Amino acid sequence: MPLRTKYIFVSGGVLSGVGKGTVTASLALLLKSHGYRVTVVKCENYLNLDAGLINPIEHGDPFLCEDGAETDMDIGTYEKFLNQNLGLDNFITMGQIYHQVINQERNFFYRGEDVEAIPHVTDEIIRRIHVAADKDEAEICVVELGGTAGEYQNALYYEAARLMTAVNQTTVIHVHVSYLPTPPHLGEPKTKPTQLSVKTLNSMGIQPNFIVARSTARLDQRRRQRFSLFCSVTPSHIIDAPDLSSVYELPLILADQNFDQLLLKDMGLRAKPRQMSAWKSLVKKIQSPKKGQVKIAIVGKYFATGAYHLRDAYAALYDALDHATLFHDLTLEVIGLDSHKETDLPAQLKVADGIIVPIGWGPRGVPGKLAAIQYAREHQVPYLGLCFGMQLAVVEFARHLLNLKTAHSTEIDPHTQDPVIHSIPFDPKYQRIKGDGTSMRLGSYDCLVKPKTLTYQIYAKHHGFINPAKGLVAERHRHRYEVNNTYRQTLATAGLVFSGVSPDNFFVEMIELPPKIHPFFIGTQGHPEYKSRPLKPHPLFLEFIRAAYLHHHQGRLAKT
Repeated sequence: MPLRTKYIFVSGGVLSGVGKGTVTASLALLLKSHGYRVTVVKCENYLNLDAGLINPIEHGDPFLCEDGAETDMDIGTYEKFLNQNLGLDNFITMGQIYHQVINQERNFFYRGEDVEAIPHVTDEIIRRIHVAADKDEAEICVVELGGTAGEYQNALYYEAARLMTAVNQTTVIHVHVSYLPTPPHLGEPKTKPTQLSVKTLNSMGIQPNFIVARSTARLDQRRRQRFSLFCSVTPSHIIDAPDLSSVYELPLILADQNFDQLLLKDMGLRAKPRQMSAWKSLVKKIQSPKKGQVKIAIVGKYFATGAYHLRDAYAALYDALDHATLFHDLTLEVIGLDSHKETDLPAQLKVADGIIVPIGWGPRGVPGKLAAIQYAREHQVPYLGLCFGMQLAVVEFARHLLNLKTAHSTEIDPHTQDPVIHSIPFDPKYQRIKGDGTSMRLGSYDCLVKPKTLTYQIYAKHHGFINPAKGLVAERHRHRYEVNNTYRQTLATAGLVFSGVSPDNFFVEMIELPPKIHPFFIGTQGHPEYKSRPLKPHPLFLEFIRAAYLHHHQGRLAKT
């Protein structure tokens, strides 16, 4: 008998960034805790085929999946909550939909029909949602609709959701997440914006089964009555989602209101006992007093948008640091330093317990990043280089310890006399083409870790991240340039340790300085930040934070 998947559509109202992604992830986690197979799909409005070419300041950090999909960062939220890998099938953009429909039209797929938004675009949206559910053999598929109800960009997603509802009312549930502002001059939450948002949904033929009320404080009975009266939603189906100190608390807040059980009942599914003990322990740990603090400097260039300072451009990195500091019962202070604008990096770095140079593209801000790496190496400050941060660590080492003054990456200086970092000819065994012949390594790649190195010890210390029989780990990659093998022996002779290489020894994957030279100096071509999860922090971040905490206390002892 074919699998009969139940579908939950999560829409948003009033404003963007209301928290649909976290609500979607929390719902999926709760439903999975009952023993059901659950998957999640994100529908994005933009015409980009993926998120890989979008400036992080525009739409946040593109989340990188195991299969190489460059997605919206909400996919990362789903992975962290569900503790399961998602990929290309779980991420839909309007660009993908139009691209597929137009390709099919050019290949006579529609047999001479005039191709229109309805039904052809909506049919393709529905097909893609079914593909994701079937691939993951999902009993429940939660679909987050990007944007806000009433935007013209996402109208076809809503029409597809309406069509799916019309086919079989018992298998589709609609959850509307909306915002209750509390104007300071009034002093009470106002339901009118949500009433208008629901009215917009109604005009598209959709009646929400549930309303999730996002607000600064808990929802009172008066607001529930207003919602019930004007939005035609059963009072028990109006769910409270107040601001919280940690997003990881939200599943328990929703569970306290029996949101998951109400959903299961409406879908005709049995509410098996929840298995949430690990998540409850996580939240208890989050809320417990901490033994200390670490200050981590992130030296990058995607921090500011106008007068505002954003975390989203490095969302996965912040999350990975949060997971590791929580594991060690520490609080985290991030010092975000713009390598392009900062005029006195050494002064700023003096207060840092650890330094990270993350992913980056192009020449802007490179001198500042190199200065930060040099500071970390010379002052024995724990350093973690991620992708570009590893490449620039090789450049800095070559310049100052090999005296190759012009050493650089050909990405930054195509004419450098010492291209210690360079691009390689395209080989389908290693790379994929991404626009105008540009080749990239995207997705998960194996790495052979050298025994007796600090990197090997770190991976071996934490269960489940290394194959001890083969010495292999797998990290997600998203880059174009590589360490130039011509310089490997010279760099190694000067003291740079190549602690991780590809299984065929063609690519340098990880570097380090020996512990006798530096307490913690590691660079990785991969992106461990995308694999870190709250219940399973990544080993490199765990040990980086541990080294930073030790550095903090050693520095304090030295001053006294």
